[in-house]
Amino acid sequence: MHGTDPTNRQVPGFVGSRLDRVDPIRSNPALLAETFADPAARLLVLDGLEPVEVDGHLLLEPLAPDAHVEDHVLLGVDPAARPIFARLVADLGPALTPTPRSRAIAGLVPADEVALYGTARSLVHWHARHRHCSVCGATTRSVKAGWSRKCDADACAAEHFPRTDPVVIMLAEYRGRILLGRQHAWPPGRYSALAGFVEPGETIEEAVARELFEEAGVRVHDVRYVMSQPWPFPSSLMIACIAQAQDDALTLDETEIEDALWCDADQVRAAMAGNPDAPFLAPSQMAVAWHLLDHWLAGVAPPSLVRADASA
Repeated sequence: MHGTDPTNRQVPGFVGSRLDRVDPIRSNPALLAETFADPAARLLVLDGLEPVEVDGHLLLEPLAPDAHVEDHVLLGVDPAARPIFARLVADLGPALTPTPRSRAIAGLVPADEVALYGTARSLVHWHARHRHCSVCGATTRSVKAGWSRKCDADACAAEHFPRTDPVVIMLAEYRGRILLGRQHAWPPGRYSALAGFVEPGETIEEAVARELFEEAGVRVHDVRYVMSQPWPFPSSLMIACIAQAQDDALTLDETEIEDALWCDADQVRAAMAGNPDAPFLAPSQMAVAWHLLDHWLAGVAPPSLVRADASA
């Protein structure tokens, strides 16, 4: 059950939401009040930003009798027709970075619940960090069921929306090998796909090409989109791609990455299988990088065919 969507398909962490986000309710105060008062409504319990898991599921509780709708965000309505809310927190303190507990949730509860937690974490974090208007500095308040904040100053009244930061994560491919890199802070031996934020004025393809050249000195073409993953630390959208490299020469920006290497399919298979003799330690299966590697392997010749072709 864990780590899969309802069709038993392996998915990256935070992918597979089954919520109806009920946009018409968000903008209708009367419908929102009615939804908040629904006896079926449930609160997704968080410990600050951390998930709370009980017996293989996220902890959902009835809303407190004295709860106020303006202190909550409506995450959506689940397949059992239960409105699901999360409580907003004014001050989360300094501990906002992901912890082993938040990362491990993908292995403890079903995929749709991991996605539910990711949505809640991103929104609760955003509200706690946007208590003041970025235009005039006045205080802001939650509106539209927690999917917006509005400036309290009548002369400004600016409206602010939760942000999602697009990040490209990509493999450069050259003659049957792919480029992997490692950050300085990663555990020894860990390598993964290179990644970087999409900058204003860029397409996804341009961001892929720029990041690969800036970090590894590799020029690429024929950028192909593969898949995406919400990443709620705090709120990114990982956009996975594969690009074709012009050559395999490397010029590393060592302030960004510590090392990089080209690996063939057999080496990638060994790493993903956890082989201790593999040339690198593969990324976690909850990360889209793991699934990007798996996607690439599915498109190359299996070892038996490679051996048959070599002996022909």
